[in-house]
Amino acid sequence: MQRLKTRPQFQAALAGGTVSRTPHFALHRLSLPNSGTTAANPQVEDAHAPLFHPQAVWLGAMVPKRWARRAVTRNTIKRQIYAISAQFEVRLPCAAHVVRLRSGFDRKQFISATSTLLKQAVRLELEQLFEHATNKP
Repeated sequence: MQRLKTRPQFQAALAGGTVSRTPHFALHRLSLPNSGTTAANPQVEDAHAPLFHPQAVWLGAMVPKRWARRAVTRNTIKRQIYAISAQFEVRLPCAAHVVRLRSGFDRKQFISATSTLLKQAVRLELEQLFEHATNKP
C-alpha cells in the first residue's frame, strides 16, 4: 500500500467522492485508470507530475485539529487508520483513498487522549468503514 503525501494527491482523492461513512469518519475514493492519474484534474494530461505513478492501493489519513485537539490523539487515530487499512488492503480496489475524521469524539466519554476505550471505538468504526467500502464496487 502506498501512502498519499502531497496536497494535490489528497485533493484529487477527496474529489473522487465519498464511498463510505460512519458517525466519525468518511472514506473518499478516486478510481485510477490503468495508465495512472497525471494531474489534480484527471482529464488534464501533464507528464511532468504523475500523482499516482505505481498502479496500487493508495491511502491517506486526514485528522484535523478541529476534531482532535491533542496531537497524541491525532497520531493515535492515524495509526489506527493505517493499521486497519492494512488488514483490508487486498480487498480494496486499486484507487486513491482518503480516510477523513469528520467529527470529534466526545471528550467527556474519552477523557484520556490515548485511552484503550478510545482506541477500541476508533478501531470498531474504521472496521465498519472499510467493510462497507469493500462491499461497494
